[in-house]
Amino acid sequence: MKLALIADVGGTHVRFALWRDGRPQALRVLATGDYPGPEEAIRAYLAALELPLAALETACLACAGPMHGDQFSLTNNHWRFGRLALTHALGLRQLLVINDFAAMALGMTRLAEHERLTIRSGQAAVGSPRLVLGPGTGLGVSALLPNGSGNWRVLPGEGGHVDLPLGNSREVALWQLLQRDLGHVSAESVLCGGGLLRLYRVSCRLDGQRPRLDSAAAVSAAALAGEAGAMAVLEQFCCWLGRVAGNHVLTLGARGGVYLAGGILLHFADFLRDSGFSRCFVDKGVMSGYLQDIPVLLAVAEQPGLLGAGLALEAWAKR
Repeated sequence: MKLALIADVGGTHVRFALWRDGRPQALRVLATGDYPGPEEAIRAYLAALELPLAALETACLACAGPMHGDQFSLTNNHWRFGRLALTHALGLRQLLVINDFAAMALGMTRLAEHERLTIRSGQAAVGSPRLVLGPGTGLGVSALLPNGSGNWRVLPGEGGHVDLPLGNSREVALWQLLQRDLGHVSAESVLCGGGLLRLYRVSCRLDGQRPRLDSAAAVSAAALAGEAGAMAVLEQFCCWLGRVAGNHVLTLGARGGVYLAGGILLHFADFLRDSGFSRCFVDKGVMSGYLQDIPVLLAVAEQPGLLGAGLALEAWAKR
């Protein structure tokens, strides 16, 4: 039996599955750092399932980074590969390579009611674009454009690398410290796992405190436990997420709503809902009213990026 492979390739992990009957099956998660490239990781995945490479016919790799012709370089890990070379090395009939948040956006089109949490109530405008955004190893941004027949077209991009927006004097002071360390300060500089820890450290520096937490997980855990300094840092993280999301909504005209994705936010969903996210989301001066009724939902589905990769593979095969 010929097999279809799907993969969601992030900066830290790659999630593999087989695409069968319209759903991902046989999920395995591997560390990208354990393999020199996708070929070796794919071979290891199939070996773990005791499946021969020859059984594989088609594949879709949803990768975190921009595509330049045939060549693909992931933004936040060492994997580099050419699509044609990988196709031949694996003996595939077809290999589709897409942006990981293009796949994530497609996954949002199949969410059930119980697979999303309301972060901000509102009324989605029918026929308008939707924004998909999520912090993980980096900050992914994509959009869904209605095609007029009830389906969606994905608009991928690299919106995580826009400049970090500033809304008050403390954010300016934090930005100055970040800029001193990094040079260019993108939204992703703060709005990702490593970015939360970076924000904690510069916040301690600004406030004249010695940092005692050494991971993003520790910062969020301390915040949820009520530690004042960590709570302030997580609050700032949520506020910046709101500012960035609101900026992208204005750029795209995404009055169809916002989907937040990525595992980081699931750890503090209640905190996010009660934070200044919503206030900063609409804090756009004369355009604040434009954003007032736009809903924001948090995806809690398992592996929506893999689901989107499978849907992309299906659509590509029908061409």
